[in-house]
Amino acid sequence: MIRFENDYTEGTHKQILKRLIETNEEQTPGYGTDEHCKNARAYIRSECDAENADVHFLVGGTQTNTTIIASILRPYQGVISAITGHIEGHETGAIEATGHKVLTLPSDDGKIQAAQVKELNDAHWNDDAHEHTVQPGLVYISNPTENGTTYSKAELEELSNVCRECNLPLMMDGARLGYGLASIGNDLSLADIAKLCDVFYIGGTKIGALFGEAVVIVNDDLKKDFRYMIKQKGGLLAKGRLLGIQFETLFEDGLYYEISKHAVEMSIMIRDAFVEKGFSLRYDSMSNQQFPILPDDVIMELNKKYTNSFWEKVDDTHSVVRFCTSWATKKEHVEMLVEDITALDI
Repeated sequence: MIRFENDYTEGTHKQILKRLIETNEEQTPGYGTDEHCKNARAYIRSECDAENADVHFLVGGTQTNTTIIASILRPYQGVISAITGHIEGHETGAIEATGHKVLTLPSDDGKIQAAQVKELNDAHWNDDAHEHTVQPGLVYISNPTENGTTYSKAELEELSNVCRECNLPLMMDGARLGYGLASIGNDLSLADIAKLCDVFYIGGTKIGALFGEAVVIVNDDLKKDFRYMIKQKGGLLAKGRLLGIQFETLFEDGLYYEISKHAVEMSIMIRDAFVEKGFSLRYDSMSNQQFPILPDDVIMELNKKYTNSFWEKVDDTHSVVRFCTSWATKKEHVEMLVEDITALDI
């Protein structure tokens, strides 16, 4: 069975594994105070053109989202998100468990627009009884979104401007950020994101690392005591150097971008095969996730050799499934899938 259901089916990139083995018996101070974490922070600050940014390393995405959001919001505040946002549908109520409501906005493609944020914020403050409702306190987006779509620089600029006008910090979930930066047509850089967002994170778990996410805090008002919050949420890793070594390896010579580009190239091969066969796509994704709309019998046929993720029913006989590539996806496996798509009897 060849697996395309997610982008974390494999372990870690061989260069990271080699570095972990080479440094295995080093003695270092704990909790991210070692030289490897220091080097990784320097590389990330340089890539972001943000020398004053605080950079912290956590283990996984849900832990990272929960820690960031809990650190920013007051007890009576909520976080604005697309209805399709990861914090709304795929984190088992982690945000609500910290006492904060997720304030959802409608979205078909996974993105939210500046006008939606402005409308929600104004509606709250124009309500004479606004103190009886949850106050919007933060805007959460992901890039790429859960649907594989990405924000353009113009969209992010507009969103950033509205957030600053409304005094709402802007947070970007970057669990798949490398795949967004490598996506076809992308015009955003890490430096752009650091300029336009108050806080974001660079995903490692889904992009070459064994585990780990790098939180980048740009807004000075959000930096104070963040390590206290990491510790309270169980995220301050004693062997912090294991995180530092991985991001040090990913960013010292461009490996992060290289392996992200590979995943997107494999994804576009799959996309093209479905389109050329005459199938429609649910979302216009140019990143590492593709969402073909397929007859259920075709899905059953492909499932004999390839795993994927069920996404949604379209009608009685058609469904949307997700094919997801990663940094480690083998080209020969994609070529096999393309050949089998081409050979489908429809």
